Amino acid sequence: MSILNLKGILTPLTALKQMGKEPHTINFPDEQKNISKIYRGFHHNDLDLCIGCGNCETICMNDAIDMISLAEIAGEPGDSGLRPRIDYGRCCYCALCVDVCPSGSLNMTSEFMKVTPDPYDFLMTPGKDNPEAVDKLSFTADMDTSLNLFDRVPMRELDPEERVKSFAEVFLGYNEEEARIEANRCISCGLCTENCPVHMHIPEYINAIANADDEAAIKIIYDNNDLPEMCGKVCTRRCEDVCALQVRGEAVAIRWLKGYATTRAENAEMIAEIVKPEVREPNQYKVGIIGAGPAGLTAGYYLALKGYDITIYEAQKDPGGMIMYGIPKYRLPYDSIQKQVDYMKKMGVKIHFNTKVGKDISFNEIYDNSDAVFMGIGLQDAWSLGIQDEDAEGVWSAVEFLGKANAGETPDIGKRVVVVGGGDVSIDCSRVSKRFGADVFQSYRRRIQDMPADPEEIEGAEQEHIHIMPQTIPTRVIKDEKGHVKGMEYLKAEMVSEGGGRPRPVAIEGSETIIECDAIIAAIGQKANYELLPKEIADKLEMVKDKIKVNEDRLTSIPKLFAGGDAVKFGNSDAISAIADGYAATKAIDKMLMGK
Repeated sequence: MSILNLKGILTPLTALKQMGKEPHTINFPDEQKNISKIYRGFHHNDLDLCIGCGNCETICMNDAIDMISLAEIAGEPGDSGLRPRIDYGRCCYCALCVDVCPSGSLNMTSEFMKVTPDPYDFLMTPGKDNPEAVDKLSFTADMDTSLNLFDRVPMRELDPEERVKSFAEVFLGYNEEEARIEANRCISCGLCTENCPVHMHIPEYINAIANADDEAAIKIIYDNNDLPEMCGKVCTRRCEDVCALQVRGEAVAIRWLKGYATTRAENAEMIAEIVKPEVREPNQYKVGIIGAGPAGLTAGYYLALKGYDITIYEAQKDPGGMIMYGIPKYRLPYDSIQKQVDYMKKMGVKIHFNTKVGKDISFNEIYDNSDAVFMGIGLQDAWSLGIQDEDAEGVWSAVEFLGKANAGETPDIGKRVVVVGGGDVSIDCSRVSKRFGADVFQSYRRRIQDMPADPEEIEGAEQEHIHIMPQTIPTRVIKDEKGHVKGMEYLKAEMVSEGGGRPRPVAIEGSETIIECDAIIAAIGQKANYELLPKEIADKLEMVKDKIKVNEDRLTSIPKLFAGGDAVKFGNSDAISAIADGYAATKAIDKMLMGK
């Protein structure tokens, strides 16, 4: 007998040594066996915490995850309305999906038993199909081990003690290395794009920056934003409010990355060379535009690219509207605006400056000689404080004060200033006053956390030693015998909650307080001036609370008259919304005139 045959006979007998030992198997389901607490079984998803970013679907190497819509989940800003569904016939339980979940909603459990003859039952939506599994979490989305980078690259800025000495730009911008690192934090979920009024291609241009292709980023950016360098410096950045990473960390610095890319093009010629927009052959149509603010410039630029004869009528000597005359130069330098406008001129946009419609040229002349008219007049007139003796010398409106400062003048505000308001414009007034050497106090009716100003701007003001006076309601101006401001009386306020809404300020009786000052700047909002419109047009123009009513195409109640920007009742009153208005009107005008 050969050795090989002997081994074949003896080997089965070795199993006899297992006799008498405890079995490894169990009699399921009558018997249960404890498993490791860190066992990776089925997933669990907190459906309320999940934002539907799809990062889990993107990283899954087995294509085991699909994003699906659930009837009980309603999409809203920062939430796609989708939730992950997992195919456990494909899942390998690697937990990469958990490692990249930015919100921390997706976890794994020690639950792993499921017996069913229907293979489709193994397509499970965690959190919906197994809500009880929340008590069996075994592998969680830990921020310390996450594959996401939750901390943004900090922005370099001038020291507060130095920056108040001049109007030099506060933020110094990312350098190339910083921009690449920050851009690589983006998970390309696209939630930002949905919340951007213009729906900019945000993940696409950020990915281009991450891949060291800045020219591609610039070209992508200019596809639907003609003032991107401005947006890269002062945009209200609603895109960042819904960034997936801000749920547990810091949002990707979308605004600063846009600013990095666009400032790489140093002049109008470089922009034109990089963007190389398609400019159609001239057609026979003329479009008149009233106002060279963000809305008017946007409509003019994109219509010019489509072959229209564009003429913009601007009352001021410079373009930009409120971004030119209302935003301080330490936030948005003049050269930055002019560079972008010079580029638009190269694309065929004609601008008549120092041309006030209704005075230097009539509205009817523009209307009758144009195939379409777009009106982006902005909000030129300030709201008054509505308090006693506010006509005293030394009481300024924010529009007048910032306009003079941006024109290079030095307003006479003395050494002690009170600014009234809580928005970005009021913060601008306070910080500009500080740069003119004044000791500045800012009065606001509500709490600091209620201020509508950008938190970044509030922080900057506090760093520059602006004294913010929350819960103070101005009641009258105190003036001297010559009629000049010498102080302001105010009442202290308490916050009262009613019906679960935002608490409102209620004056505390007998709390009258006087603060001495040399000037008061009212920054509580602006309103439009419609004197440019002839009576027959004004009477037919539908209004909503002193703002022009427009439809989705930004068409008014007057035939072929479109409008956008702060003066219309549509969306928010900020520069990016004005750009969105101009862009929407461009498509509508083109459709109306070309029949597309």
